[in-house]
Amino acid sequence: MIAAGLILSLLALLLPRFAGAFWPFAGARAQVSDTLTHDSSMELLDAAVNSDPNPAKGGGDLALSGDAALLAKMGPEGAISPRQAAATASEGGGQITTYTVKEGDNVSEIAERFGVTVNTILWANDIKSANLVKPGDELLILPVSGLQYTVRSGDTIAAIAKKYGADPEEVALFNGLESSADLKAGSDIIVPGGSLPTKASAKSTKTAGTKSSGAAAASRNLPAVSGYFGNPVPGGRLSQGVHGYNGVDIAAPSGTPIYAAAAGTVVVARNNDGYNGGYGNYIVISHGNGTQTLYAHMSRTAVSGGAIAKGDLIGYVGNTGRSTGNHLHFEVRGAKNPFAR
Repeated sequence: MIAAGLILSLLALLLPRFAGAFWPFAGARAQVSDTLTHDSSMELLDAAVNSDPNPAKGGGDLALSGDAALLAKMGPEGAISPRQAAATASEGGGQITTYTVKEGDNVSEIAERFGVTVNTILWANDIKSANLVKPGDELLILPVSGLQYTVRSGDTIAAIAKKYGADPEEVALFNGLESSADLKAGSDIIVPGGSLPTKASAKSTKTAGTKSSGAAAASRNLPAVSGYFGNPVPGGRLSQGVHGYNGVDIAAPSGTPIYAAAAGTVVVARNNDGYNGGYGNYIVISHGNGTQTLYAHMSRTAVSGGAIAKGDLIGYVGNTGRSTGNHLHFEVRGAKNPFAR
């Protein structure tokens, strides 16, 4: 009997087997097979496509919304990582991002993560010292358009600013210096908003944070989005062509309404009458096509966040920040500025 039992057990192992598979309908079973059948009349499945070739990176913090949905920690639309933000800035897209300071963070590490300088962060957030940054603070990360310059003997802030078409006070403020400060030969300073002159020496200048060989040239390399953006100040007058970060100036009297150039979500709204990196009171809107628009120097903002439609009132023309008269400084990040000349 024992021998017969062993023989039956061996036969059971050798015979073809069927595996039960989970199936939502009773009575259905799936047979395991080592071969694949192809029928030329069957449609093939498309492979899953992910724009990121290495999507599983790990290491990021996850937040829960109502214990139900995961929220991304950073980015104007909750999807831009520090690495992506730095890459976007270096490629000319210039997306503006925000970052909430966590326990153990320091400004130097945050700056390195985003591919910007410490002064970029301090300057954009009106912070006098890195020591004043604390957990819970929300930092605006502006990819600065400008130059890094190696100081030569006899250089002054005023002379450097004039050479590269920048504002001396802004250069001093960005680098934490007095306007009349003596500069040490061989040291590096950042010239925010500066552009390379036609015959500048490649040895003494290099781009900082973003590639900038002239605002107009950079604008020409951006994709056009014909008909997407509307006029934010109907009746305004174009007073300055492309400059700074793909921006134009539209002159209009103080208090003139400013409207959203396209539908999107307000991701930054500063209404504190601060310098704010030169923008004064300003708004940034993120759009569904991956672009952003920025509206600066407002007398005041009319919205603080949330979704808006194209043509919605968002603020009023003013003269705040680095401004020499009532106008709207209008930037498009990630596409051509429709008012570029």
